[in-house]
Amino acid sequence: QVQLVESGGGLVQAGGSLRLSCAASGRTFGSYTVGWFRQATGKEREFVAAISWRSGITYYADSVKGRFTISRDNAKNTVYLQMNSLKPEDTAVYYCAAKFLYSGSDYSATALYDYWGQGTQVTVSS
Repeated sequence: QVQLVESGGGLVQAGGSLRLSCAASGRTFGSYTVGWFRQATGKEREFVAAISWRSGITYYADSVKGRFTISRDNAKNTVYLQMNSLKPEDTAVYYCAAKFLYSGSDYSATALYDYWGQGTQVTVSS
C-alpha cells in the first residue's frame, strides 16, 4: 500500500510555471506507475500525464503535450509534474495516482489507479 501527498500548487499568471510534487510512502514506490489527473470545477476528472514503473516511459494528454513534463525520482519516492506556459484552462485541482506493477497500455483511465492523493489547487489567471 502507498500513500500519496501532492504539493506545489498555487496561483500563477498565464504563461508562468509551476512544479507539482507527489510524495509517496512505502519502500516499493519504484514499482508503481504514477499518473497525474486534474479536475476543474463542474467537470470530470481528466488524465494529464503518466510515467511507467519499469521503463519510465511517459504519456501525456494532447492538451498538455509540449508544455508539461512528468518525471520521477525513486530514491526520493517522488514524482514531479513540471508545468510551463500555463493557461487559464489549466486551472483545476491536480491529483496524483498510483498503480502497482501495471503492464497494460492505457494509462489514462481513472479506474486503473488504486491510490490517490488529496489534490493540490492550481489557479492560472489571465
